[in-house]
Amino acid sequence: MRRSLSNGSRTPTYTDTPKGYFAIYVGEQEKKRHVVPISLLSEPLFQDLLHQAEEEFGFNHPMDALTIPCSEDVFMDLASRLGAF
Repeated sequence: MRRSLSNGSRTPTYTDTPKGYFAIYVGEQEKKRHVVPISLLSEPLFQDLLHQAEEEFGFNHPMDALTIPCSEDVFMDLASRLGAF
């Protein structure tokens, strides 16, 4: 899994995302960009996280990408347990 700051000196582009991965922004206040394997989408725990985010915040993604408004620690723990990195 890769991570880049969303407020870095350059804006990440789709070319920064390798084939078989997707970008996601995670955080409650400061959003950080993570690049995770597409296989994560089939994991029930990750689907639960997406569903919770949808119920609480809908589909408004101010970063113009998938945004999960949970703490980065929670996301990193979940991704780690699912073998995302």
